[in-house]
Amino acid sequence: MTRHVPARRVDAASESLGERLTRAVLDIAGHVPGSDEHASRTPDDRARAIASAAANKAALAAGSLALPPGPLGWLTIVPELVAIWRIQRQMVADIAGVYGVGADLTRSHMLYCLFRHAAAQALRDVGVQVGARLLIQDVPLRLIEKVAAKIGLSLSKRLVGRGITRWLPVVGALGVGAYAYYDTGQVARTAITLFSGDATPAPRRARSLRAKAAR
Repeated sequence: MTRHVPARRVDAASESLGERLTRAVLDIAGHVPGSDEHASRTPDDRARAIASAAANKAALAAGSLALPPGPLGWLTIVPELVAIWRIQRQMVADIAGVYGVGADLTRSHMLYCLFRHAAAQALRDVGVQVGARLLIQDVPLRLIEKVAAKIGLSLSKRLVGRGITRWLPVVGALGVGAYAYYDTGQVARTAITLFSGDATPAPRRARSLRAKAAR
C-alpha cells in the first residue's frame, strides 16, 4: 500500500533552487512505495545486495544526466537528484522489507533515511536517540514541510558549488556518478542501522511535536 503527501501547486518558473528542492523532497518523502521484499533469514546480506544494486543504478542514472555540458548540464541537477532519490526511496522500502518492517514504514522513516547523512540538523526532531534506541517520530505534515524546507535550503547551498562540474562534460559525469554511488551507500547504511536496530515510534514525543507544529 502506498501513501502520499499531496503536493502543492506552484509556479515552477518563479521558484528558487531551494524551493524546487523543497518541493522535490516533499514529493519523494511523501510517497512510501511498496516492495516485493519479505523478511529474510539473512537480512544483513540481502540488504547489502539491495544497497549495492541501487548504488550502481544511481551512479548510472546520475552520470547519464550529468553528461550535457554548460548551462544545459546545470538544468539537469534537480532532475538528477529526483532520479537518484527515487532509486534510494525504493531501496529503503526494500531494506525495510527484508527486516520485516516494511508495513510500518512511514514518511518520517523515509525522510530520515534519505536525508539523515546530508542534513542531520534539520532532522533532529524526526530521529531522536534515547540511550541505545533510535526513536523515529511520526511527525505531522506541517512539521514535515518545515523539515523539507531546511533540507532544500541546505542542499541548494551545496549544489551551487557542485554545479561547476557541469562545465566539465566527461570528468564531471564521472564525478557525479561516483558521488551518487557514495550517497546511496550512505542512505543504505542509515536504513540498515535503523531497521536492524530497536527503532520504534515515540507516541508521547510525537504528540508534543504535533502540538508545537500546530502553534
